[in-house]
Amino acid sequence: MNMMTVKQVSLLTGVSVRTLQFYDEIGLFKPTQITGAGYRMYDENALEELQQILFFKELDFTLKEIRAIMDDPEFDKTAAFEKQRELIRMKRDRLDSLLRLLEKLIKGEKCMDFKEFDMSDYFRILAEFKMEHTSAVTERFGSLERYDEMIAELKSHEDEIAEMAVRHYGDPAHFTKAMEDSLLDFLIKGPAISPEKAGELTEQTDAITKKLTADLSRDAASPQVQALVRELISAGGQWDEGSQSGKGYWSSMAGLYETNAAMIQAVDRKYGDGAAQFLSLALKTFLMDLN
Repeated sequence: MNMMTVKQVSLLTGVSVRTLQFYDEIGLFKPTQITGAGYRMYDENALEELQQILFFKELDFTLKEIRAIMDDPEFDKTAAFEKQRELIRMKRDRLDSLLRLLEKLIKGEKCMDFKEFDMSDYFRILAEFKMEHTSAVTERFGSLERYDEMIAELKSHEDEIAEMAVRHYGDPAHFTKAMEDSLLDFLIKGPAISPEKAGELTEQTDAITKKLTADLSRDAASPQVQALVRELISAGGQWDEGSQSGKGYWSSMAGLYETNAAMIQAVDRKYGDGAAQFLSLALKTFLMDLN
């Protein structure tokens, strides 16, 4: 195959000349050579590389992410194509499901089905956190394996998390943004307080939680329980009623109390069988009343 100019590549691929120039400027897609007159020229290998980039873009990867992937010395083009094929099929299936759901809604049918809503960005951020902050994950979870177990447990309840995201935030994207702004930051940095203050805070929140779970037969939506929830949230920090990130943190905690096996076991052992489920319901009720 003969070398092609940037204009010819643009006509062949549908990618604008300016975009191709920008990709060159940021180091994402370089021309095979530049002529003495300054013209960018591309060979067949370069076109294959551009094709790979376009597949990643179709899957909503950022340019920064695409560059990092393709700059990886262990990058395997064939394996990447196979993974992209799998992801595109999943995306197609989700879109088909959403179209079927919309058809039902257009016909006036009530269908409170949340499994079609895409939570892939939420889990992608959790996975990226592990790769970018390995030491923090190891320190806070004990090992990378325990963190992976947490993600696997959350994925097994993806439909429930999607429902929570839609009910509290309108869509999974807003929920994911709240998680990115608050939960992951909290996991990395922890509370910005002294060790002494942290000890006092732990004792305070533990005392409130004991009051909350003293009688698990109570209605989680009762004024008495909800007053204690407000007290717990206020004492625990990460909260501002006007802040979506604060709601995101506590919404995530409600989800973990309901879906994370390790957390459920630890909470129930400390506060009584069913305590984690009770706390999850109480928090969800509190957050729902804010909407």
